[in-house]
Amino acid sequence: QVQLVQSGGALVQAGGSLRLSCAASGRTFSPDFMGWFRQAPAKETEREFVAAIRWSGGTPYYTDSVKGRFTISRDNAKILVYLEMSKLKPEDTAVYYCAARTGPNSTYWGPGPQVTVSS
Repeated sequence: QVQLVQSGGALVQAGGSLRLSCAASGRTFSPDFMGWFRQAPAKETEREFVAAIRWSGGTPYYTDSVKGRFTISRDNAKILVYLEMSKLKPEDTAVYYCAARTGPNSTYWGPGPQVTVSS
């Protein structure tokens, strides 16, 4: 059983920074992608893609609204992925979910810490 353990959710002021982390535990697995999604308070049925990184390397992917502000990185040895968030805006307020994809129909999800950005 694979579990994704997340940390880093907090209340921050607009313009501030925050780092989220996500570590995989349980049986050994090799994701092909790990990434972050978020769900805003007013969009309970939508989980928005934020950023992703291919585990074998290459250019990370970002949604347009976070480009230049958020950085995704990974630690392959520990199966850890980070999301460095800077210049935070109130519209970044959401529950942030870590995701690990191991195949076309196999994705594990973290529990999602709350990130609240106050204006």
